[in-house]
Amino acid sequence: MVRNWSRPDGSPSVPADSLVPRPAELSTGAYDGLALTPSTRIDADSAARGAEVWLRAELGAATGLPLPRGDGQSAQLRLSVDPAAGLGAEGYRLIVDAEGALIVGHDPAGVFYGAQTLRQLLPPTAYRRAPAAGPGQWRLPSVRITDRPRFGWRGCMLDVARHFMPKHDVLRFIDLLALHKLNVLHLHLSDDQGWRVEIERYPRLTEVGAWREESQVGAGLPPAFDGRPHGGYYTRDDIREIVAYAAQRHITVVPEIDIPGHSQAAIAAYPELGEGEPVGVGRQWGIIDNVLNVTDATLEFYRNVFDEILELFPSRYVCVGGDECPKKQWRVSDTAQRRIREEGLADEDELQSWFVRHFDAYLTERGRRLLGWDEILEGGLAPGATVMSWRGTEGGVAAARAGHDVVMCPTDTSYLDYRQSDGADEPIPVGTVLTTADVYAAEPVPAELSEQEARHVLGAQVNVWTEHMDSPRAVDYMVFPRLSAFAEAVWSAGPRDYAEFLPRLEGHLLRLEALGVEYRPLSGPRPWQRRPGVAGRPRS
Repeated sequence: MVRNWSRPDGSPSVPADSLVPRPAELSTGAYDGLALTPSTRIDADSAARGAEVWLRAELGAATGLPLPRGDGQSAQLRLSVDPAAGLGAEGYRLIVDAEGALIVGHDPAGVFYGAQTLRQLLPPTAYRRAPAAGPGQWRLPSVRITDRPRFGWRGCMLDVARHFMPKHDVLRFIDLLALHKLNVLHLHLSDDQGWRVEIERYPRLTEVGAWREESQVGAGLPPAFDGRPHGGYYTRDDIREIVAYAAQRHITVVPEIDIPGHSQAAIAAYPELGEGEPVGVGRQWGIIDNVLNVTDATLEFYRNVFDEILELFPSRYVCVGGDECPKKQWRVSDTAQRRIREEGLADEDELQSWFVRHFDAYLTERGRRLLGWDEILEGGLAPGATVMSWRGTEGGVAAARAGHDVVMCPTDTSYLDYRQSDGADEPIPVGTVLTTADVYAAEPVPAELSEQEARHVLGAQVNVWTEHMDSPRAVDYMVFPRLSAFAEAVWSAGPRDYAEFLPRLEGHLLRLEALGVEYRPLSGPRPWQRRPGVAGRPRS
């Protein structure tokens, strides 16, 4: 990659050396670049029209420029889709010279990612919602960039079940994923502690299951509680809006309804789904013994739920969870033991596999693919299932070798709820230490896979479990800048060097600041971000 980030007179250019993620090929020209002025126009062919609308809205807000639609060669910014350009899926080429800027994408997604890169070529004030820079500040450097992603699955799982995130904050989160060229939002919509999506056929799922009396605070034993009710849910129209907003940014929203474990909120709403006595919505974190029963009525209930989920979410993949399912209740349940005998199953692990296989067949019949955490390997993997490998890489290796597709998200490199240092001032001191450098260095494809087996690795995702993140501000702190490091790991091919990445990341943080993201500084928490009662260490 050629880098020469200065103008002919030797003066520094705009922060184009802070492109994140790093493009595959980049070179600079000897021109002074392209100035954006009140006469600058944008033109796009019909396939690139969505990126044109997005770019005009974002740059227009920050610059105050009208950026009206041009007409072919009269436009200084031109966007087009050309599948014959040799760029590959989601790939793009961006050329800026004194005459204008041209973005060509293999597909509409590629054009959109090219537009994201063009925005990064401007000063960080290009990320503000109203003009904050004077006239003459908007100049694109002369560059030629050719780029495409390494993986087709570049995802982030957001847990809105443990702590509900209001719709407008989800939309903001989608914009931040798009900024980093990520293309999957895995939305964790149900768990023991809350049910977050309206299901018309079963209104008590949100009337009862979306609300809990209080929440556990911290991870100590015995658990402490805050005494404050918590809840919320998305209406069907909210979900349609979220899905459409994400689609405009070439992000697929993958829904997760967790079964047969992590289902206490549903059992609280409809006690006949459970194995034991009636229960309330979960207040405590961790694995809870209450699981779904395995009656025909429960299977029908969840088929009806998924009927509505499929209507709302066009994603090819639908996650059924399948993780951390305790077998204690099934071992003493007459219904569960009878089902084991009737189906010729060996034990409760195979009973869970039988449960998951039922929904694998259901989804396959409807042209969808089942996605589940790696526990679905236990007792035999459903034929059409795709595995999310979270308990290390072993599950992903086993699934890929068996011919199943895999999304890699092992805890030690992908769990953004884990602490970011071992300092006493970390506000959320849970899990093992996972630094930005650790996330950056992680390799999504396990080394022990052959080239043929590695083709089953669709990509990777990071997971944002929110037991200990009770606000969007807390999510900002835990997610950024680690998500920025992850974005480069799944987008950019070739060797990665954190020392080379760090200066680009420091420039990228200025964009996050302009957007109002309350990220964790690389030097440690800000004073108001520190753990209460703990003095912060001095800035390094």
